[in-house]
Amino acid sequence: MQVSVRFFAGCRDASGTDGETFELPEGASLSALKDALAERFPKLARYVQGVRYARNWEYVSGDAALSDGDEIALIPPVAGGVCAGLP
Repeated sequence: MQVSVRFFAGCRDASGTDGETFELPEGASLSALKDALAERFPKLARYVQGVRYARNWEYVSGDAALSDGDEIALIPPVAGGVCAGLP
């Protein structure tokens, strides 16, 4: 299945893009996406646990299930936060 990921603020700077598509196994969860993010974007690896995630415009947490075609947004804390200080 494919999910599209949107990066905002410092997470966009760290990834070098504002969006990316990920191919994940059927039935994958947010946890699997976090692993894929850390692998594809090493500068984000330390921070994937500290940002908020929204699936199709609604916040999700933990190990939320993902579906084909979902749009996932990585949203760092408003006042700088974990992605702001990336090298």
